[in-house]
Amino acid sequence: MALYTHAVGLTAAGTLSTPAAVSSSDTISAADIGSRGALLRVITAGTATNVTVADPGTTAAGNVGTPTAVAVGTTAAKMIYISPAAVNPSTGVATVTFSATTSVTAELYRL
Repeated sequence: MALYTHAVGLTAAGTLSTPAAVSSSDTISAADIGSRGALLRVITAGTATNVTVADPGTTAAGNVGTPTAVAVGTTAAKMIYISPAAVNPSTGVATVTFSATTSVTAELYRL
């Protein structure tokens, strides 16, 4: 599991970001998600992937959330909203998993 360290803020003058390789399970700190959330731009180059943002919450019966995977097609890019609610209060990070990592990169933008 790797902690994203490449989050950038959005500005009126534009934002320069360098895509970073992903691993099968990555984390994003609560500080980078903030109170407004963040955008994760997933870029594929020849390999499709399913991206899942873990739901750290539980139901009243203690069952964990079942998040829906976001499909990013072959040679495509997709922006995925990371909600502050995705941060696990006990760890201080949100967990994002990828079904494939070959030729898959991501950029993280603070809102």
